[in-house]
Amino acid sequence: MTQGGWTEDVLGAPYERLELPLGEDLEGPVVATLVRRRRSPADLLHARGPLHGVDVLYVHGWSDYFFQTELAERIERLGARFHSLDLRKYGRSLRPHQTPGHIGDLATYDEDIGAALDAIASEHRGGRRLVPMGHSTGGLTLSLWAARHQELVSGLILNSPWLEFQADSAVRAFIAPLVKLGAQRNPLAPLPAVDPGFYTRTVSASGEGNWTYDQRWRPERGFALHPGWLDAVFEGQATVERGLGLEIPALVMLSDKSMLQPRWDDGMAHADVALNVDVVARRALSLGEEVTVRRLRGALHDVVLSTEPVRERAYDTIGRWAATLG
Repeated sequence: MTQGGWTEDVLGAPYERLELPLGEDLEGPVVATLVRRRRSPADLLHARGPLHGVDVLYVHGWSDYFFQTELAERIERLGARFHSLDLRKYGRSLRPHQTPGHIGDLATYDEDIGAALDAIASEHRGGRRLVPMGHSTGGLTLSLWAARHQELVSGLILNSPWLEFQADSAVRAFIAPLVKLGAQRNPLAPLPAVDPGFYTRTVSASGEGNWTYDQRWRPERGFALHPGWLDAVFEGQATVERGLGLEIPALVMLSDKSMLQPRWDDGMAHADVALNVDVVARRALSLGEEVTVRRLRGALHDVVLSTEPVRERAYDTIGRWAATLG
């Protein structure tokens, strides 16, 4: 099925996708991909929820893509229109000639987000509010983007955003010059692999989790790391540390604990194994003047992939926070 460039998505009906051409970079042609869920009459019955009149644009994290259909359904049950964006060189947008996830400046994603918002606006114009939602590196990216485009945004939802390095800002500041030097000399040089696969084990149905997805787009141990990308992340985190000055409400959801260790422990199935959530919770206060931090007991790094009771608390949190937006 095709409608105005939209085609059926890999997730199947009612999900559709729209390819967004973004020109070329040093690796060749670049695209982003917008995904939507076509709304049923049952969905429209919930259109007066706390997110009525809101467009939610979701942006994934590192080594990831959109497959969280429950998230789309639950956000739309709160009254919003939900769209998700696979950024350039991720998921549906990844091409054989590209280095997965590679970017030299997180501000480059302004092009991806701008193209997505233009496509969303072409569906229904006028009077709708925008509340972006980002996970992990996507949360960092959207925080920086929102600070540059506050006039477009009514609120911001962040799911375990990677706002600070796993250690702390002092360690980041010590490492950053070495990373920057590497990025200047060879931005695509391989960095040592650091992902033992524990996060995948907490999420995947083949491990301790409940979810199935395409492992080409979300590999077990993540994409290879490169200094150009890590330098871009460190620059973004340094900008957050200086303060973004957001005047819009922001909701930050995090697990109540991290387990960052070299050996598997069963407790990891109920913790964040990617970020230091205490460090991120403190850094979240640098976002702006109205920040709500919600710590969810037993949550995974991707809160909406946690066990059902945790997910229910997360969606309840979003609904109650949305009701305050006015």
